[in-house]
Order: sequence, then C-alpha cells, then structure tokens
Amino acid sequence: MARLKGRFAALLLVAFFGLTCIDPVNGNQQVTYSDDEFGPVVRAYLGYLRAEQEVVDDRVSRREVSGAYYRRNSNRIKALRQMAIRLARETHNDYLPELEAVSMDEMNLLFGSNQPQVSRLRVGEVLKNTFRYLGVVRAGETFYLFARLDPYEQAELTEKSSALRPPNR
Repeated sequence: MARLKGRFAALLLVAFFGLTCIDPVNGNQQVTYSDDEFGPVVRAYLGYLRAEQEVVDDRVSRREVSGAYYRRNSNRIKALRQMAIRLARETHNDYLPELEAVSMDEMNLLFGSNQPQVSRLRVGEVLKNTFRYLGVVRAGETFYLFARLDPYEQAELTEKSSALRPPNR
C-alpha cells in the first residue's frame, strides 16, 4: 500500500510539473532556444522575432486582437524563425536577407493582382526582380517565404534583363 502511495505521489508530481510548463493564455508549451551557434546578426534577428512574439502575446492578453489574428501572427513568427535558422545553418554565414512570410490569401500584399501560381514556384526563383522564393514553411498554416533582394541585386537583374531585350527599331 505504501508503495502504491509513493507511485501516486510521484505521478502527481510529474503531472504538476507538466502543467506548470504550459502557458495558460494559449496552451502552447514554452520552448526556449539557444542562439549561441549563430553570429550577432542572426542572433539579433532571432531576438527581434522573440520581441515581436512578446508584443503579440501582450496584445492578445489585453484582448486587443482576435484569436485568429494572434494565431496567424504567431505562426508567421514561427515560420520566419524556422527559415532564418535554416538559412543561417545552410550558408554558415552571419547574414540574413529581409524575409517575408505570406499565406496564400496574402500574396497580393507582395505581388498585387499579378500573383504567381504557387504550384509553379521554384526555390531560388526571382519574381518581379524584387523577391527570391525560398520555399514553404508549415507552422500551424502554410506560409510562402521570400527574401527581398537588396537594391544592388535588383539593379543587376534589371540591367541583365534590359541587355537581353532586342533594341527598339
């Protein structure tokens, strides 16, 4: 009987510990990340994303935003974080381009009425001499990630495309 009480007490302790790790506002487990493997630029960007998540968390706790708004923006932050980490690890470089994460219904924010067909997008493809397609990240919902080209890359692409065009006669 004493052995059974000991197991029950241990089970209660584990259950209590598990419950204290859950965020009561949104039910998500709190996960801490170590950014020690990255350089100062990547760490700063990841810190920026953490700060953005804190703002979204604060706004939802004050009931300033809807649950749908909160979920979409939290998922977007997760998608941006995943892509930033992936790029930093793949390139072994302390540089990140300006990242954009949009859902299917937000494509018009980047491309207006001339939206690309997502089924035809290829990783690395440049669109409108402005964005490079990086891929899809599923973080609660599907986000399409793009890197905004810097002005030098944009100018170089514009120059190349104008050199390929035949002269007007």
